[in-house]
Amino acid sequence: MGNPKAFLEIHRQEAGYRPIHDRIHDFGEVEQTLNARDRKLQASRCMDCGVPFCHWACPLGNKAPEWNDALYKGDWELAYKLLSATNPFPEFTGRICPALCEKACVLNRFNHEPTTNREDECAIMEAAFREGYITVRHPERNGRRVAVIGAGPAGLAAADALNMKGYSVTVFEKNENAGGLLRYGIPNFKLNKAVIDRRLRLMEQEGIVFRYNSEYSEYSEYSDFDAIVIATGTPTARDLTIPGRELRGVHLALELLSQQNRVLAGMEFSADERITAKDKDVLVIGGGDTGSDCIGTAHRQGCRSVTQIEIMPRPVEGPEDPQNPWPNWPRTLKTTSSHEEGCTRRWNINTLEFLGENGCLTGVKVQEIDWKPNPEGGRPIMVEKGKPEIIKAELCLLAMGFLKPEHPQYPENVFICGDAQNGASLVVRAMASGKAAAAKVDEFLKK
Repeated sequence: MGNPKAFLEIHRQEAGYRPIHDRIHDFGEVEQTLNARDRKLQASRCMDCGVPFCHWACPLGNKAPEWNDALYKGDWELAYKLLSATNPFPEFTGRICPALCEKACVLNRFNHEPTTNREDECAIMEAAFREGYITVRHPERNGRRVAVIGAGPAGLAAADALNMKGYSVTVFEKNENAGGLLRYGIPNFKLNKAVIDRRLRLMEQEGIVFRYNSEYSEYSEYSDFDAIVIATGTPTARDLTIPGRELRGVHLALELLSQQNRVLAGMEFSADERITAKDKDVLVIGGGDTGSDCIGTAHRQGCRSVTQIEIMPRPVEGPEDPQNPWPNWPRTLKTTSSHEEGCTRRWNINTLEFLGENGCLTGVKVQEIDWKPNPEGGRPIMVEKGKPEIIKAELCLLAMGFLKPEHPQYPENVFICGDAQNGASLVVRAMASGKAAAAKVDEFLKK
């Protein structure tokens, strides 16, 4: 700990975003970066507290105090080694993780200015790739083969860990490329896909084999493998089966997001296939991160307006959440870079019907509601509050989450991880689950 008073003398400084008038015209990453001097100053703020709650909050167990200290002292290579010891892909989490560690940081409790862990780890990884600290590893093979079904963050983490343990790993992916929601769900303005490709090239050089356009089938077809890891995510999105759902212009959020990412990758779609917000009023149903990604994408496609509605009440204004106090994650109002670009946000709104003309969406009938405590406990009771109204929209995107998949009883050499096991959650949790599954496979096969 080079400067024990840094957290008292230096304020939190975030890199911030590119100007709105600039960023909404392209899909380049919106987040900027600090220069090396300022980044080291931010790392110095990590106070090496006696009880580092960041360890507890991070699903991967990242040891932020250790690599922040190395970063502050200018030892970028040591910082990389400490970071990669627990996190297989810091270049992903450094861009898209909500940073559970920062909300649990003692400085967040002290003055609501936690250490910039997420930005620090992204800077460390970019330096590691740039300076050549990352080299191709060639583990000694143990003669065992493992199949990983699904190349999302959980599957990639499991494959990486198993490969380093000496297993010959083959990853089967239903799409044309690896990454899962990293590639097909998260927009390029949050995660440039070249970052994923860079990691995939390294994994291939280290011996992992990828098989694309390979639909998951019965586990019996993978009998040549000693173990199987299922990391197929949560493929079924929560739908809204109300009148008018069949109208042209009503889509699941991932239909828009995945198509746009494929367009940017060079894939072509016909006019009938293309989902676009250009010159349209857009309604996003769902107040989470996926809904936010739809807002940013709609702006870049040239929409006229965007409205986002959420059936649940408006979260409390931060930074503290009385119902979920530190060091737990505060359920407070979140304003993303996409929200800053322009969006009408409303809460306690129930969707009643999709309206249209000649088979095309023209508006959505909604109604303001309220929530009352359930006298029997459990989920609050929804009650009508206002009169039905119509929100004008030619494009409606359903961003209401995903359904947790159900699995049959598998043989003892089949392991499940990530969202396929736990339901939709964070990328960092999926990666941690993938690592845990790899450890279980290793333990099983060694027996």
